[in-house]
Amino acid sequence: MTPPLKVPQKIRLTPAERDRRSVADFLRLEVTGGMLLLVAAALALLLANSPLSDGYTDLRNHHLTIPFLGLDLSVGHWAADGLLAIFFFVAGTELKRELTVGELRRPAAAAIPVVAAIGGMAVPALIYLVVALPQGGLSDGWAVPMATDIAFALGVLAVVGRHLPSALRTFLLTLAIVDDLIAILVIAIFFTSDLDFLALLGAVAGLVVFRLLHGRGVRGWYVYVPLGVAVWVLMYHSGVHATVAGVALGMLLRATPRDDEEESPAEHIGHLVHPYSAGLAVPIFALFAAGVSVSPNTIGEMAGEPEALGVVAGLFLGKLLGIFGASYLMARFTRARLNPALRWGDVAGLALLAGIGFTVSLLITELAFVDDPALEEHVKVAVLLASLLAAVCASVVLTLRGRARLREAGSASSISET
Repeated sequence: MTPPLKVPQKIRLTPAERDRRSVADFLRLEVTGGMLLLVAAALALLLANSPLSDGYTDLRNHHLTIPFLGLDLSVGHWAADGLLAIFFFVAGTELKRELTVGELRRPAAAAIPVVAAIGGMAVPALIYLVVALPQGGLSDGWAVPMATDIAFALGVLAVVGRHLPSALRTFLLTLAIVDDLIAILVIAIFFTSDLDFLALLGAVAGLVVFRLLHGRGVRGWYVYVPLGVAVWVLMYHSGVHATVAGVALGMLLRATPRDDEEESPAEHIGHLVHPYSAGLAVPIFALFAAGVSVSPNTIGEMAGEPEALGVVAGLFLGKLLGIFGASYLMARFTRARLNPALRWGDVAGLALLAGIGFTVSLLITELAFVDDPALEEHVKVAVLLASLLAAVCASVVLTLRGRARLREAGSASSISET
């Protein structure tokens, strides 16, 4: 006689556990991440331009020291070097999944977004140099307009792109991940101070130990969190920007599930850490990075500085020309083809959306103009203005594209009924 099937018991969660899950799921939404980032940036600008500005500046510049680790960083640098490593860790897990099981594993499908990402970084850097250098500007800021803020861009797309095909989100995600990878390489290569090879060797050794333990199936946050912190500290002391440790650790996680696993470690851990990145790390970084003094005088001074003008032109025009132009040329002169669900108007809206530099652009600004605080402030204002301009223009274009899609769907439905 066949034994009766066992119906799995539904796990009962306590109210506190349900609340925690609800909050975590809310923070995983792309719209939530984009909104928190926007709120943090707006609060930073409000504080920096209010009677509380002195207290805000003092807090940002206040140093927190951990003597036995040899760390003495301001609160602002802790946010940029420390908390932002969590954001790059999540980006690393996403990149690993895309390279292993996602769009980037198939060269034919990834060709246009990957080339678009490269064009969307090379053209803004070139435009910056063309605008800034003839006017006597510094070349140091060439990398500032290269980056796309993946959290903010996906958040805006989630709001205004509800009637657009999901292929557009996949295109943007692939482009943004390649963009992040190149930005990380740029930070590691061009914005690294004098190398401490012994510390760098120690960081590499820590990464090897991390991979070996992970490969042998060793589990437990109490093993990997201290090891990850040690890798971060060694990376910081090596002279390589400490956020590189985050993306390296994320990419070392296995992205394919075993037979006894429902999801891979990269997917599972990225899912767990994402709320801390979107709800804590990135907003706190924005809170201290976006706090610049903005006044009519500031705008006037910024308009006369070639570095700031180069950043605005690079982010807004450079991203549009680089991404759309590279995509069109690939589709026109190679066998690569745009996803059948997409139209060139959709790609133009996406190219504008990629002009939202924000997080990584602000980080590179701090690294590029560290010796000139006044210029750093003006370039940050330029990043914020260019990102706002790109977000508004992209929202208009993508909203119009969504309405056009709805009209097309309505027309097709009417024809089929007749």
